[in-house]
Amino acid sequence: MWQSLTLVALAVLPLLAAGGPRHPDAEVALDVFEPPRPGFVPEAAPSRFVLQRDGRVLVGGTSHIASGRLGKPETREIEKLVSAVRKLPGLGSAVTLGPGETSYRLWLKRGGGLEIVAKGDPAAAARALRPLAQLLERLSRFNHATLVPLAPTQFVVSAREERLDGGCRQWTLPLPLADVLAVPRPVSAQAASGWPSGGIAASVCARDRRYSVTLRPLMPDERP
Repeated sequence: MWQSLTLVALAVLPLLAAGGPRHPDAEVALDVFEPPRPGFVPEAAPSRFVLQRDGRVLVGGTSHIASGRLGKPETREIEKLVSAVRKLPGLGSAVTLGPGETSYRLWLKRGGGLEIVAKGDPAAAARALRPLAQLLERLSRFNHATLVPLAPTQFVVSAREERLDGGCRQWTLPLPLADVLAVPRPVSAQAASGWPSGGIAASVCARDRRYSVTLRPLMPDERP
């Protein structure tokens, strides 16, 4: 019965494979990958939620980052939800929640490192998966009175050959475009000034080719 609730989302795994968590020192971290659309690259958006051991919390949107701090009661509330997920019998590393194309990558550190990739609408999850669905819903919609905007000091630049609608700009970043096409590279916030960031892609012209370029904001202590 449980196997029918934990179908491996094979189409999602190549997209989400990242060689480990973006935030190796975080207690809890969540990336949300909305369905891609023209001019929007979900992998380039900042992490949706990050909780550090000292109660600091980082929250990301399409391109912006905010920082805040939780009190002990609020931290315990999240820990209680995490504990309920860890107690789910037979929980696999890849889960289908229900219909829908949004994917979630959840990293839990406390109690032993655990990474879960879930796909679908948490609201449609089967009863046996409700603890996981509740945690995903709570973190993906997280808001808090202490949150204030946080300006990133670095971005990770990625590029791929793709023609986007509309015009295009010249490549002005201080890195060879060929290098960025081969592997994403970090760049300073000063160098990235004036470029779209996060999931919003820029259209770049180089000779007779067109490229989709994204700059993912790096959160503090995030692995490039």
